Amino acid sequence: MVWMVFALVWLGAAFTAKRSVQRQTYGSRILQSSIMLIGVLFIFNFLDSFSRHGWLETRLVPHTGVWVLAGAALCVAGILICFWARAILGANWSGTVTIKQNHELILRGPYTLVRHPIYTGLLVALFGSAAVYGLLRCFIGVFICGIGLWLKLRIEERFMVQQFGDQYTKYRQRTRALVPFVL
Repeated sequence: MVWMVFALVWLGAAFTAKRSVQRQTYGSRILQSSIMLIGVLFIFNFLDSFSRHGWLETRLVPHTGVWVLAGAALCVAGILICFWARAILGANWSGTVTIKQNHELILRGPYTLVRHPIYTGLLVALFGSAAVYGLLRCFIGVFICGIGLWLKLRIEERFMVQQFGDQYTKYRQRTRALVPFVL
């Protein structure tokens, strides 16, 4: 249910974005999206026939009410981080890596903690979903999604340096990419 709300809000918000003046290549977008899709397939068991009784079904998190609730809380918290970051970005947001017309460098809200809080929120939410299911394949899926987001982050970093130069370089030096004070 949380993921359906996320998808609807994200889709609706796409109509409020500024016009793009530069986009990442289709090839890079397809690669990132494909990696993310594979990760999501692992997390949400869309690969059921491949993993039904194999080592991918190894339980890492006990299937108890406490763990399910903790995972669900992480999922909701991650989605809320995404919504907060998206609201702060406003019309500068895009689902793909772009430079917008009159693009602004946002340095407030969650962007004071990390440079890519939407990606942080997604990873927290996906990790929470993996904890709810508790299976090895789900955590592998989160790792795979992390690779897709890391690739996207690298392109976005290049675009931001190109657009904002020293201002973004200084921001990068003082603010971590995904995890405050760590990564």
